[in-house]
Amino acid sequence: METNQPRRIKPIFLLLTVSALIRALLAGWMELGNDEVYYWTYAMFPDWSHFDHPGMVGWMIQLFSLNLHFDSEFFLRLASVVSMTLCTWIIYRIGKELKDDRTGLVAALLYTASVYAFVITGIFILPDTPLSLFWLLSFWMFVRYLKRGSSGDLLLAGLFAGLSILSKYTGVFLWVGALLYLLFYDRKTFKRPCLYLSLLITALCCLPILIWNIQNDFISFRFHGDRVGLFGHFNPSSFFTELAGECFYNNPVNFVFAILAVIAAFRKRISIDRQMQRLILLTALPMIGLFLFFSMTRPTLPHWSGPAYNLLILLSACWIGTPNKNSRKPLLIAALALLAITLAVGVAEIKTGFIPLDRHTDARELGKDDFTLDMYGWRQLGPKFEEIRAQEIAAGKMKEEDGIIGNNWFPTANIDYYAARPLGLKVLGYGPLNRIHKYQWINEKRGGFKIGTNYWYLADSHFFIDPEQAYAYVNFKDIELVGIIPITRCGNTVRNIFVYECKGLVYGPPTLEEVRR
Repeated sequence: METNQPRRIKPIFLLLTVSALIRALLAGWMELGNDEVYYWTYAMFPDWSHFDHPGMVGWMIQLFSLNLHFDSEFFLRLASVVSMTLCTWIIYRIGKELKDDRTGLVAALLYTASVYAFVITGIFILPDTPLSLFWLLSFWMFVRYLKRGSSGDLLLAGLFAGLSILSKYTGVFLWVGALLYLLFYDRKTFKRPCLYLSLLITALCCLPILIWNIQNDFISFRFHGDRVGLFGHFNPSSFFTELAGECFYNNPVNFVFAILAVIAAFRKRISIDRQMQRLILLTALPMIGLFLFFSMTRPTLPHWSGPAYNLLILLSACWIGTPNKNSRKPLLIAALALLAITLAVGVAEIKTGFIPLDRHTDARELGKDDFTLDMYGWRQLGPKFEEIRAQEIAAGKMKEEDGIIGNNWFPTANIDYYAARPLGLKVLGYGPLNRIHKYQWINEKRGGFKIGTNYWYLADSHFFIDPEQAYAYVNFKDIELVGIIPITRCGNTVRNIFVYECKGLVYGPPTLEEVRR
C-alpha cells in the first residue's frame, strides 16, 4: 500500500492547486448573490446568532476579510476558497483512512466534481461553507475513533460537531448518525466517560445559539419550524423538484454512483470494514430521507442535504476505487467534465445571458424569470444611483444623510452592499419580520427610523414591489418616482431599477422589542 504513496501524492496536490485557482478567479470575478450579500451583514453586525442561521459564516467572513477591512467579493468569499481546498484534502484523508490512497484520490475527485462542493461551498460564501469543513473534520474523527478507540479522537469529533452546528443547525445529524451507530453496533462506548464529555463539548459550542434565542424568544427556532413540517397534503411538484435538485447539485454522475454504492453496501459488496459502511449510512441516509420527506408537503432546498451526499461520495469511492473497477474510470472523468460544462455554461449565462430565460417586456417585470440576474448587474447600480442622488440633492429635494429603505431582505442587502456602502448611506428594513429578517436587528444598530425623515426606495424589476403598495401614503406623506436605472448586459437592458423618494415618514415599523413580544 505504501508503494503507491509517491505516485498518488502528486495528483492530489495538483487537484488542490488547480481547483483553488479556478475558484479564486471566479470568486473575484462574479458578483455576490442574494444569499451571499445577506451574510455580509452577519459580518457587519456580528452577534451570538442570527434570525436565519448561527453566526459562524459571519465570523469566517470577518476572519478572512480582516474584519471587513478588505470587503471586495474576493475577500468575502476567500473563506470558501480556502475551506473547500481543506475539505478536498480532508475527504482524501478519510478515503485513505477507510481503505487506501487510491480510494482517497477517487473521493477527492468525486468531491471536486460536486456542484455543491465546488460552487456552493467552494466559491459562494454561505453557511454551508463552514458546515462542510467542520462536518468532514468531525466525521474524520469519528472514523479514527472507531478504528483506534482513542478518547482524544472522540473529543475532537464532539468539538467539530459543535462547530458544525454553530455553522448550520443541520450539523446535528453528525451526532444522530454517531449515536445510532453506537446504539446498534457499539454499546460499550456508552460506558466511556469520553462520550459524554464529547457531547458536553458539542453542547458548549452551541451555547451562543441558545443564548441568542433566549434573548429573542426562540424566534429562530420558530422560523425554521415553520419551514418544515411532518404533516400536510402531498405535493409532487416540491418532492420531484427536491429530488432533481439533489441530483444536479451533487452532480448526476455522483448521484448515480451514490445510489449504486448504497445498494452495494447493503449487498455487502464493498470491501471496507462494515463498521465504516454503517457509520456512513447511518449519518447520511437519515438526513437525506428527512428532507425528502419534508419535500412531500412543502418546498425545500436541495443543498440542505449536501453534507450527507459528501459522505456517500466516500462510500462511492470505496466502491469505485478497487482495482477491478477500472472500467468506471471514464465515468469518473465524465463527472469532472460535467462539472466543467456546468460551470462554463453557468458563468457564461450570468455574464452574457446567451440563453434567453426571460420573456417579459413590461418595464416593471423585465428580468423577472431570469434567475441568473441574482448575480449580475449590481456593480452597475452604485454609480448610476449616485448620479440620480446627486441631482436630487442639488435640487434640494433630498438630503445627504437620507438613507435607503427596503421591505425584503433581498434585494435590500444587495442594495446595501453595492449602492449604499460606497456612499456611506444607512439601509433600513421596513416590512414584516418574515421578509426583512436580520434587518429588524440592523435597524436598531443603525439608529432606527425617525419620523418626518425622507428615504430612498429602489425597486428592482427582477422582483418588483411597488412602494405605494408596500407602504401606501399612510406611511409617508408622499412617494415619488424620480428615475429609472437600466441594467444592461451585452448591450441589452435586462432589468430596471426604479428609484423612488419616500418623503415625510409618518410612522415607523415595529421596534425590535415590539417584535420580540
